[in-house]
Amino acid sequence: MSSSPKVLFGFHAVGVRLKTAPQSIVEIYYEATRRDARMRQFIERAKEAGVRLIEADGLRIAKLAGSHGHQGVAARVQAVAQVTSLDELLENLEAQGTANPLLLVLDGVTDPHNLGACLRVADGAGVHAVIAPKDHAVGVNATVAKVASGAAETVPYFMVTNLARTLVELKERNIWIIGTSGDAPRTLYQADLKGPVALVLGAEGAGMRQLTRKTCDELVSIPMQGAVESLNVSVASGVCLYEALRQRGA
Repeated sequence: MSSSPKVLFGFHAVGVRLKTAPQSIVEIYYEATRRDARMRQFIERAKEAGVRLIEADGLRIAKLAGSHGHQGVAARVQAVAQVTSLDELLENLEAQGTANPLLLVLDGVTDPHNLGACLRVADGAGVHAVIAPKDHAVGVNATVAKVASGAAETVPYFMVTNLARTLVELKERNIWIIGTSGDAPRTLYQADLKGPVALVLGAEGAGMRQLTRKTCDELVSIPMQGAVESLNVSVASGVCLYEALRQRGA
């Protein structure tokens, strides 16, 4: 664990840490004058988890958070040990007997709002990891973390040097690579998403790069009934991941 605690703020971000790793929270500062139902429930959860609570005014919390968008809640937390590589994650899943990974691959998503929203939907759908190429992607910055509403901490995000090579390595682990493309002959709903699968989505407009497309085992399209040609990448991720979840009997 890191010796210098960092700060999380807002109900979502602090709430996720409270749910996933309460022992990593050093202390929570809360605005005592805020007594609405959301704050009461939050305090109750923190007390149940045995976390140290400190009353503070809004100004002190804003100073601590470095933002006025704290909603009256900030926490000093220790870093949680993260899995350091995709290989390590997949080996851990195999060791746990989870031979059915669900992965999301984003090729060329450079907008932090889109990445944050993709991480949020990945968390909701129980995705084991999100993968992106180092040279055509955005890292997890403050905007990404805020939009992700806590998911930036719960979903492993791996930036790889060579995406095509990583996809080939996934195939060697018997993970089926399904890419999305507007011109694919089959739709998402005709694909079998019940087994180990990596869903590949390209940036809005440009789509997947040619080499990424060629590396996929199968291409599928999301049916579009209206006038627009494509969905925002985070919406498309949600449609694909929740169809996988449905097929897996969630």
